[in-house]
Amino acid sequence: MVTLDMRSLMVPVGIVRILEVVLTCISFSLVASVGHNNSSFWTWCMFTWVFCCVITLIILIMEFTALHSRVSISWDDFTTAYAMLATLMVLAASIIYPTFFTCLTCGRQIGATVTSILAFILYATEVGLIRARPGEISGFLSTVPGLLKVLEAFVACIIFISLDYSFYSHFPGLQWCVAVYSLCFIFAILIIVFTICRLLALFPFSFEKVLTYYNVMAVLMYMTCVVIWPLYSFQNQHNRPAGCPRGCYWDNLVVIAFMTCSNLVVYIVDTAYSVKLVFITTA
Repeated sequence: MVTLDMRSLMVPVGIVRILEVVLTCISFSLVASVGHNNSSFWTWCMFTWVFCCVITLIILIMEFTALHSRVSISWDDFTTAYAMLATLMVLAASIIYPTFFTCLTCGRQIGATVTSILAFILYATEVGLIRARPGEISGFLSTVPGLLKVLEAFVACIIFISLDYSFYSHFPGLQWCVAVYSLCFIFAILIIVFTICRLLALFPFSFEKVLTYYNVMAVLMYMTCVVIWPLYSFQNQHNRPAGCPRGCYWDNLVVIAFMTCSNLVVYIVDTAYSVKLVFITTA
């Protein structure tokens, strides 16, 4: 029998989630009314708003009907990871969309940008509210290394939407970089899924130590990408090509180079936390 929990909609987190649903719905509705665009960045923005609206609505329904207590996953880990991911996704959409698709006379595009920025603020607020509840969240994804894993996966997603197969397929060095991005992304996703599904206890070895060794390898692999990607991508075109519009292939190469450096920094911080927790705290 379904039990309705009105309190879940009255607490600050519930109110914030309701507003998130409304604002993300407004964002993708305004953009959809403008018309379709074939750009991967436009697709990313639309996917972000629709995805966040639907998942947030599902979370609201699950908590309102108390069905979340019946699912065999770590609900706190799931909502924490999702809130962090949604914050990053909406932030990216709030930057990407006005950069490539908004002008001073584009009323609906500007409106979508404003509502997207407000949604980002609300998702960031939700992250703060969830982590501020003492004693309710103790899973891996609520820790700094866990949230860093979400950030690593998100940055990899930005890299993927900027990739052009027809470009990197001609250079073995760039193919290595794509392989690094893919392997690290897959591993981060597996960690998030295993945590949410409560499968970490099934590991026959020390998960924390394996995670630390993996982080060290990821740092080393990303260090090669930080050197190789710009070396191959900009070897014959150090400056922006003449007549290159917003969102052209050269901009995508710059985005990938910047995101590669960003993820390297994240992995270094992740490694430092892992080493501290495993080898220094337990020493």
